[in-house]
Amino acid sequence: MKNLFSNIKGDAFGGITAGIVALPLALAFGVSSGLGPTAGLYGAIFISFFAALFGGTDTQISGPTAPMTAVSMIVIAGIIATNDGDVNKALPVILTVFLLAGLMQVGLGILGLGKYIRYIPYPVVSGFMTAIGLIIILTQISPSVGYYPNQDIEFVNTFKPKAENVILKSILEEEVEEGILVLEDFKETIKRAEEITEVDILEESKTLAVKETSGALGAVKSLPRALQNINWLELFLTLGTVFIIYGFKRISRVVPSSLVALIVMSGIAYGFKLQYIPIDEIPSGLPIPNLEIFTNFKINSITPYVFTALTLALLGAIDSLLTSVVADNMTKTKHKPNKELVGQGIGNSIAAVFGGIPGAGATIRTVVNINSGGKTKLSGMIAGVLLLLMLLVLGPVASKIPSAVLAGILITVGIGVMDYKGLKAIPSLPKDMKLGPLKLSSEVLIMIIVLLLSTFWDLIYAVGIGLVIASLMFMKKIGDLTAKRSDVKPLKEEAWADEINFPEGLKEEVFIKHIKGPLFFGSTSDFQQLVAQIPDTASTVIIRLGRMQYMDQSGLYAMEDMLQELNKKSIEVLFVGLLDQPKYMMERIDIIPDLIPKEHIFKEFKECLSWIKNNIKNEHKT
Repeated sequence: MKNLFSNIKGDAFGGITAGIVALPLALAFGVSSGLGPTAGLYGAIFISFFAALFGGTDTQISGPTAPMTAVSMIVIAGIIATNDGDVNKALPVILTVFLLAGLMQVGLGILGLGKYIRYIPYPVVSGFMTAIGLIIILTQISPSVGYYPNQDIEFVNTFKPKAENVILKSILEEEVEEGILVLEDFKETIKRAEEITEVDILEESKTLAVKETSGALGAVKSLPRALQNINWLELFLTLGTVFIIYGFKRISRVVPSSLVALIVMSGIAYGFKLQYIPIDEIPSGLPIPNLEIFTNFKINSITPYVFTALTLALLGAIDSLLTSVVADNMTKTKHKPNKELVGQGIGNSIAAVFGGIPGAGATIRTVVNINSGGKTKLSGMIAGVLLLLMLLVLGPVASKIPSAVLAGILITVGIGVMDYKGLKAIPSLPKDMKLGPLKLSSEVLIMIIVLLLSTFWDLIYAVGIGLVIASLMFMKKIGDLTAKRSDVKPLKEEAWADEINFPEGLKEEVFIKHIKGPLFFGSTSDFQQLVAQIPDTASTVIIRLGRMQYMDQSGLYAMEDMLQELNKKSIEVLFVGLLDQPKYMMERIDIIPDLIPKEHIFKEFKECLSWIKNNIKNEHKT
């Protein structure tokens, strides 16, 4: 407990700031998910508090995130559709899936699987994150212009014939379950069919209309009608929100621009009594557990969604541990991946019981917390408590927020979450494979496949396919390289033969590191530890690359990060034995010559040694 309260002032300021940043995002993610703003707020409260309390990253702030919300949105829409479009009927099943996902995360942590997350290649992550951004932007176009398919009567009426078929099919299925369906006599069927009203058909038609226009592909289909039925007031509120979010950042970053936009645009809409569309009402009072998860639990209702729950668990694990790495880099600490998964799982499980959407470690909120002084778990717990107080005090006020304002916030989130670093690299990456007559970059191909499949088909299948393709391509490249260098044997980390006579007086100034084998997505984690190994006395680092035959995009950026870190410390880096493929990769993004001048690249160690003797002085003579 002493450690928990060792930085109360900094943690309080960090937690309060992160909580304020989280408020508009929690409401927006809740609306985007399909369960409403309350679900987003509940998720933020419980995940933030319990993931911080039980997690393995001291400064991490958790809650609903863009990737988790994008997947949850698809899960929720699918379960609602199978429950006759009735949210209340579908809710226990939805929350059970979320609870199962949380328990699976706990299991992943207990089994020690957190360390394997690093084996996801950069192009897969890049394509996935860009797809998340596109999904969010596409699905927010209709709300941003005030178009809701279930309120477009002309569009809804086109689904009436299909709605009648769905209702009739439902009647037949009910009779089968009751054991009264008789093919020779449809009297009971006819009787039930005659009881169907126009209202029933209309409601089913609305459900089908929403289903048809859900997800990114549905959003694209509904785009023409949305643009024909623009509500100019809603569009003004959305554009005003986006303008303030980007504009206010130029004035000050002390106050979250999304919060400023939320308050200003909601104030304008409410203050001038504009006829805007508000978000769903947020209930007042303390969150209440949804006990139907347990009282109405049926194994048959949950078995179709076991894989879906695993999907959410794995995505939450990846999302959280990537944020943990960011926190490590900022605080110079080391997170505990398996403990972090247990904490995230507990947070998601408790959030599900109270009706919250699932979440993960949130990068922006974590960075805000660290920059504001947060250092211990207390900061994340304070953020959760602050959100609970906001719910209790500001719940009725928050219910007046325009839907278009949250759509504007989500559009900026979608723009921000896309991986521009990966997209910018597309033209410069080497074209190392042939597809028919075309020469392509294998890493760009993986990124685009994951991007397209994630956006317009299925997020998790897309990641799985991306991983398989990346693994196959990697195995082929390593197989080809191994065939060329079949005499390579494992080497211990010790001085090589040509280093034995290295000047004794320069050993404190010069640090030598050997890179043996390919630098790829599976080895970047160990490589990133290189900076920590360098003694404080070193002014120069020699990196011997004669046995590093191959470097992929993940390795390329790991190398870039390491060189930038050394550059900040004014440590010179020399390359020895740099091979063609890694050299080509580093030239593509200007590591050579921006970070490593060509005069610092040597073919042989003796050339490098000669340079060292002429340029490095012994500053530590005794």
